[in-house]
Amino acid sequence: MSGRLHLEPRHRAAATTTLVTGVLDGESYPHLRDGLLKIATEASDGLIADIDGLEIGDAALVTVFSLVALRIGDWPGIPFTVVTGRPEHRTMFADRTVDRFVPVHDDRETAENLLSRPPRRRAAQLLARSANSSALARDFVRRICAEWGVPHFAEDALLVATELVENAIRHTDSLPRLRLELRRGVLSVAVSDDDAAQAVLLERLGALEPGLGLRMIAQVARVWGCSRSWSGGKTVWAVLTRRTDPSGGLGGGLKNSTIFSYVGPKASRASCVVSAR
Repeated sequence: MSGRLHLEPRHRAAATTTLVTGVLDGESYPHLRDGLLKIATEASDGLIADIDGLEIGDAALVTVFSLVALRIGDWPGIPFTVVTGRPEHRTMFADRTVDRFVPVHDDRETAENLLSRPPRRRAAQLLARSANSSALARDFVRRICAEWGVPHFAEDALLVATELVENAIRHTDSLPRLRLELRRGVLSVAVSDDDAAQAVLLERLGALEPGLGLRMIAQVARVWGCSRSWSGGKTVWAVLTRRTDPSGGLGGGLKNSTIFSYVGPKASRASCVVSAR
């Protein structure tokens, strides 16, 4: 983190609040942007940036907050808001129309109470590094799509999960962590690992080579990307194109739920986003 800027994330049940202090200038701008994006990868229900202690030398730099909101709107798809009791901050946000994209509140309690939390489902599974990791990932995806009543997502989710898990095993030494989320009728598939190096999704050159490659993920995903996390490592994710549900809805009734499971023996840039369509 820049010597002129400090971020202190505090994870709470309601949301993750990040205290932002120091000076926002041309040098610290990328540190603030990348830092908030990294923290967002580990914020489950929402991200609040408390900037009461932040000095902003150039009003044009407040657009960093609208950029962060747009980025995390794709993935992880959580709400983002700013807290500040300083009138000069609010004036900057209004003059640059940032407050049209990012809600601004006077205090953290108000921000938490007004944070938009759409119903969502989440399921996560830690996979062992083995020859059948991809098969276990596919079994997990099939089961979750069936439990959530969204079989119309299953085919694309299976393809993406297979490729991301195989890439994590092939290019890192860590255990892949597979995560599915269903929110507002949109399904995202994400795989995390402990290696901070940007993911490289290679094209398959021949029919017998492993991996379906970037081309296949791009065909089924609305958007995909690679996000580094605050605690280290990264997450490669894909948001699937919404398909028509024959039942006319999400199926099974969408309610908040979280599933975590483990399979196997017990044992620059913060975010790159690519629009696929």
